[in-house]
Amino acid sequence: GEKAFAACRACHQIGPGAKNAIGPVLNGVIGRLAGTYPGYDYSEAAKDSGLTWDDETLQDYLADPQSVITGTKMAAPGIEDPDEINDLITFLKTYRTDGSHN
Repeated sequence: GEKAFAACRACHQIGPGAKNAIGPVLNGVIGRLAGTYPGYDYSEAAKDSGLTWDDETLQDYLADPQSVITGTKMAAPGIEDPDEINDLITFLKTYRTDGSHN
C-alpha cells in the first residue's frame, strides 16, 4: 500500500506533521465525510457529495474520481488495478486522524 501511495504523495500528505498541499491531508480519511478536512479548500462538488470515505466508496473513487464526484478538484486519472486500490486503502487505514499509526 505504501508503494501505491507514492503516486498520491505528489498532492497529498499523510503521517505526523502532514499538512494540506495540492490535496488535503489523508490522516484518518477512513470514516471521514468527504470535503471536510480542516483548512482545505474543497470543490463544491466534494463538499456537497454527502459521501463518507469507506472501503466501497474509496474503491470506486480511486478507480475513477470524476465519475464518483463530478467536478472534484482531484485531477488523478484513477487506478486501474483493484488490488492496488485495496492495498492503498489498507495503507490509509494505518493512519489515525493525528497522523500516528494504528
